[in-house]
Amino acid sequence: MSSMFTSLEGRSVLVTGGTKGIGLGIARVFAEAGCKVAVSGRDVATGADAVAALGAGASFVQGDVCSADDCRRIVDEVVERNGGLDVLCANAGVFPETRLEEMTEEALDHVLDTNLKGNILTVAAAIPALAKTGRGRIILTSSITGPFTAIPALSHYGASKAGQLGFMRGAAMELAPKGITINAVLPGNVLTEGLVGLGEDYLRTAAESIPLGHLGEVEDIGYAALFLATEEAKFITGQSIVIDGGQTLPEAPSAMEAI
Repeated sequence: MSSMFTSLEGRSVLVTGGTKGIGLGIARVFAEAGCKVAVSGRDVATGADAVAALGAGASFVQGDVCSADDCRRIVDEVVERNGGLDVLCANAGVFPETRLEEMTEEALDHVLDTNLKGNILTVAAAIPALAKTGRGRIILTSSITGPFTAIPALSHYGASKAGQLGFMRGAAMELAPKGITINAVLPGNVLTEGLVGLGEDYLRTAAESIPLGHLGEVEDIGYAALFLATEEAKFITGQSIVIDGGQTLPEAPSAMEAI
């Protein structure tokens, strides 16, 4: 990290859903900054792969953010292992497509429980540990989908991601007296394993809808999260940063043609 920012070396960081995709990108950026990074997820094998990729000092905690007991246990294990908790990146999320006409109660619960309830339970579980440091940082992974944009068959996902921002603002008020800040990163189209699986045509079309002309990288989200975790960002709370290469800017397809 550049000398204009105070080093985060040795800080204890938990990234939920940190075993792949954007979560792994966030974890990698914190690991490269010298932090003790723990990633949590439901799948042990994916967790082991993530720890191998992150290198020395990284660890995996198995758990499901949909469960309050699991959230408390995850935080407890990280605190025990790394001597405390300085930064929570509440990133765990799912995005299965379901159109409203076909949406079962189970499908709705799965998305809201993981993305919204899971965020809230994780933050609540982490408060005592974060308060102890006197400089606790929480970064939520929301999305441009919901707060700013929409995709058919992802209305439940959009609701969960917009809901995170409503939760964040209330939480920012409650956490302020404890010296804890909470902010959100809102990724646009980012190159993850999931996107690659959608094929070359999809990737090309997606890149063409972004003014900067290319998809984001998972580290782009990680660097924004890292900034929000710095000492220098201590006066920022309850805010959201859009990281989308300008994707939300064009008023119409003709605006893209004009550039």
